[in-house]
Amino acid sequence: MFLHDINYEKFNIAHGDTLIDPAHWDDEPFDAIVSNPPYSIKWDGDDNPLLINDPRFSPAGVLAPKSKADLAFTMHMLSWLSTSGTAAIVEFPGVLYRGGAEQKIRKYLIDNNYIDAIIQLPENLFFGVAIATCIIVLKKSKRDNKTLFIDASKEFEHVGNKNKLSAKNQAKILKTYSDRHGGLDPQIPHFSVLVDNSAIADNDYNISVSSYVEQEDTREVIDIRKLNAEIVEIVRREDELRQAIDAIVNDLEKCEL
Repeated sequence: MFLHDINYEKFNIAHGDTLIDPAHWDDEPFDAIVSNPPYSIKWDGDDNPLLINDPRFSPAGVLAPKSKADLAFTMHMLSWLSTSGTAAIVEFPGVLYRGGAEQKIRKYLIDNNYIDAIIQLPENLFFGVAIATCIIVLKKSKRDNKTLFIDASKEFEHVGNKNKLSAKNQAKILKTYSDRHGGLDPQIPHFSVLVDNSAIADNDYNISVSSYVEQEDTREVIDIRKLNAEIVEIVRREDELRQAIDAIVNDLEKCEL
């Protein structure tokens, strides 16, 4: 916090275990939560029989896998989010499509309309992490039963040996998200799409961005008629050459006689 020039009077850091013994109970709920929890770390999970009754995790009816605590952090933040608040959580992309308990947690989040947006980020964006991560945006009070998907995987500038979201990249992502809540159409071909939660349910609660944002086809467009004409011309030229070669061979044979 000091490195980001935040005065010590404006933050309160406690050392503990967020999932097992969280601090700041007296401070919640929060209107804004921004978090980058550790990716796929181990936790007690169902080895601890008390956790399934924890009010943070019990609504989903299942605990995040012991080897992957990602969605446990998500449920923790959702429980501490105010009714009108917003949470933005940087996540390991596997949480968007993995099965088992994680699929059941996604089902809970979608069926209760808590996921506002999924933003796919570029790869090689964070220090020590080369994979492409994503952001899950949570809201408890949405105006519709839809989820916004934004594919920002190509929104970056290469700086040194890392990728970076430039001010222009950030502005494009933010405007697309803001348009959704400003009454404007947030859908941009090959970049963003607004999807009914019923369609997500039909897709087994897979919330991977690539499942909904159509990728741009960058393959060269081929004019079939033009190509066919070129083939006809090649065949014609080949026939002419064959006839010329046959004539030369015929003349050589006559000379030998």
